[in-house]
Amino acid sequence: MSSSAVFRIAFASFIVASVTVPSARALESGSRTFESAPSAENIVVGFVGGFVNRDNPHHGVVQLARHIRETLPPGTYVRVFENRHRKSAYSAILRLLDTNHDGVLSPQEKSRAHIVLFGQSWGAAAAVMLARDLQRKDVPVLLTVQVDSVAKLWQNDSIIPPNVDEAINFYQPHGLVHGRRRISAANPARTAILGNYLLDYRRNPIDCPQASWADRILTPGHMQTECDPRLWSQIENMVRQSLHPQDPSAQVASSPSPMSADR
Repeated sequence: MSSSAVFRIAFASFIVASVTVPSARALESGSRTFESAPSAENIVVGFVGGFVNRDNPHHGVVQLARHIRETLPPGTYVRVFENRHRKSAYSAILRLLDTNHDGVLSPQEKSRAHIVLFGQSWGAAAAVMLARDLQRKDVPVLLTVQVDSVAKLWQNDSIIPPNVDEAINFYQPHGLVHGRRRISAANPARTAILGNYLLDYRRNPIDCPQASWADRILTPGHMQTECDPRLWSQIENMVRQSLHPQDPSAQVASSPSPMSADR
């Protein structure tokens, strides 16, 4: 075989590999779930922070999603995404709301939406950005929850869009990475800010046995927001109360302890 023929075969193999490998990665990121996702009106979407994998069992976002998936009524869509896959989450929500599968959301389909968005760190900022994406489609959001929210350079996670009914922010101020202290409503007449709650882990530390040594040294407060059972239990109550206001088991404390409200 001539050297030119060998080169052509090698080049063709490289092209095939470069096309097929991303497709496999796209499946791993969760796109295959969207193909068979049923219609749903109750939608709960969480975003993990940093470069955390969406199925990391030690992350509070993942643990919360797993728990409420097991206990909320059948037909509730619960899904965790990496923060960099916000557009995939957006597409999934639109497909779920499009009950007649015509590719267009009618006013009736939008009005039936019951959506809760939450996240930690970059994931918290992604939740706000997704709410803003949905605003452009006039899709309402019941609740956004931000935990130690950290925005990327091109993002603004401080202003909650007017399609959101209620929003709440939890933050801790210490370490190299710390969350946004205050969020506000773009339209206070349409969005209620439930509070900006300070998490004081120097006074009330949380043990995170699965955390890396780097997180323990460089970002101890930010790390503890990932594994704080009291915090994530409070958020679970908020999700339940938002989706099922009449459920007596989903009572939300007006002032979580040991957190201080900074409205």
